[in-house]
Amino acid sequence: MHPDYKLLIFDWDGTLADSIGRIVESMHVASDRTGFARRDDFAVKGIIGLGLPEAIRSLYPEIDDEALVVFRQHYADHYIALEAEPSPLFEGVADTLGTLRAEGYHLAVATGKARRGLDRVLKAHGWDDYFDITRAADETASKPHPLMLEQILAHCEVRPEQALMVGDSSFDLQMARNAGMGSVAVSYGAQTIEALKAFEPRLAIDHFPELHAWLSRHTD
Repeated sequence: MHPDYKLLIFDWDGTLADSIGRIVESMHVASDRTGFARRDDFAVKGIIGLGLPEAIRSLYPEIDDEALVVFRQHYADHYIALEAEPSPLFEGVADTLGTLRAEGYHLAVATGKARRGLDRVLKAHGWDDYFDITRAADETASKPHPLMLEQILAHCEVRPEQALMVGDSSFDLQMARNAGMGSVAVSYGAQTIEALKAFEPRLAIDHFPELHAWLSRHTD
């Protein structure tokens, strides 16, 4: 193990799972079905990581509460249909997580997904009880508020400086900064690595297994 880190916290969409395309498509379909003008792919990718209500309001500040409920339902209906075959994990994710777990790291998930959606994909991958703890956006504060990270830290009895948040969005990295912990940026998800480097991550990776390689350079 790396002497400085005991806990690794992962975003789900765009970090562990290759689901960004489905999220963008579902947002476009919901826009079409509710009469809101489509936002371009870049704009939609820019809100991935937020909880769904916050994401929709960010794209459509004018939306009222009633329309928000309908929009969310159309989004969920389409996304769940796409997820009949769960989004695949990125190459190397399963093996790397298995290695990290075997080496004694605490592993956790902090996601903008709702609890029901997160539990569904965890079950699909056989990971019902794989992580020490998982937190979803509808049971805590949405990113970039640090509450979900603070809850994970408390559960694992780990100090912020002993943890890393691994993510693909500015919300992930800002959340880590707000919680007083370091971060790792992945280049293959929703946002560009140039945008993520503004948050001064400890590491930027192009492929998930690079995380373990970096941690292994400094071991106990």
